[in-house]
Amino acid sequence: MTRKISIFKILLCLTILTSLPTNIMAKDSSKSNNTYELLNLFGEVMERAKATYVEDVEDKKLIEAAINGMLVSLDPHSSYLDEKSFKYMNEQTKGKFGGLGIEVTMEEGLVKVVSPIDDTPAFKAGLKPGDYITNIDEETVIGMTLNDAVDKMRGKVGTKVKLTIRRINEKPFDVTIKREEINIQSVKTELKNDDVVYVRISSFSENIDQDIIKAIKKHKKENKIKGIVLDVRNNPGGLLDQAVAVSDLFLSKGEIVSTRSRNPEDTIRYSATEGDIIEGMPIVVIINDGSASASEIVAGALQDHKRAVILGEKSFGKGSVQTVVPLGNNAAMRLTTSLYYTPSGRSIQAKGIEPDIVVHPAKIEEFKNEYNFSEAEYANALKNKNFKEEKTKDTNKNTKDDEWRKDYQLSRAVDLVKALDIYKENKQ
Repeated sequence: MTRKISIFKILLCLTILTSLPTNIMAKDSSKSNNTYELLNLFGEVMERAKATYVEDVEDKKLIEAAINGMLVSLDPHSSYLDEKSFKYMNEQTKGKFGGLGIEVTMEEGLVKVVSPIDDTPAFKAGLKPGDYITNIDEETVIGMTLNDAVDKMRGKVGTKVKLTIRRINEKPFDVTIKREEINIQSVKTELKNDDVVYVRISSFSENIDQDIIKAIKKHKKENKIKGIVLDVRNNPGGLLDQAVAVSDLFLSKGEIVSTRSRNPEDTIRYSATEGDIIEGMPIVVIINDGSASASEIVAGALQDHKRAVILGEKSFGKGSVQTVVPLGNNAAMRLTTSLYYTPSGRSIQAKGIEPDIVVHPAKIEEFKNEYNFSEAEYANALKNKNFKEEKTKDTNKNTKDDEWRKDYQLSRAVDLVKALDIYKENKQ
């Protein structure tokens, strides 16, 4: 009995310290089921499990599972992080970690792919946003927590893991992926068509705003650029402060995003500072169903301020804010504490960002009509004395520099930047 009371006291203290919302919710609960009675029930269940479960089980395992169960029952993004998981999360935000390179969530008991990260094993294996992982090394994920599933996908660099994937309109299939140390290059920039800066952001990790500043300054110095394309497709998000910082690069004033909790007085608003790094040049942002969280903040801010045209497909709709609270034993809890709102007051949660121009991925093939003639090809056509014939480049020649044109969404985005630049010049 003494042991039972001792465990109960530990649980009571732990619950009060780590779960303030539980206390608040208890005020509204039935008088007959007050907090103390429920905690007593919890202690009773734990003691019975310890005494009569078919195998011996440690207190630590039971308590951590109970804490995690409490949090994951609230929403897919709240959870308990043991020491290993907490360390892994910190490594992710610094852009270096081990595993498959995949952002996942839990939906209807299955692990759902939010997005694979560029140039990682998951990306190379062909995993797509919206895929469901049903089995890991032939073990069903049903009954697992998200942390359990993620732990099973991690492992020693060089080892392999077999995933069973369920994809819409396809039969389930298996894919075997070799684990690697993931070093994320969060920002890549290239010059497209000689005058459009392409900025690919694969995740919002530390200091990416500085990487973007350096890259754009370099391209502006070396070339006469007409605008930029920001590509956040399959970008699962990352650090809020980096989403704000990247948005601020292209906005001179106004709100970028606000976070609103259950208490109105806790609302936090993030605003732009003076200065636009590309001085009003056209911007096109490409999004898809794998663009989540921080990606949606950037797209929503630039869209609401009419600073960019959003092109692609509707985004993922992850508009909740998680606060990570460090706990004892190097563990932490991740708790959803507020929601993101765009400058116009739109909630991103479960809705996402609708593109201004819907463009689905597609394959394009050039059509050549060999039977059309121009006026100049008639034998007795009048000559234009003011026209000096010049040798034209062979536009049918497929060069390595034109490979990006196979990406239909990117190709449309670059053409749109050029069109906006022409319109702007004509207007001036």
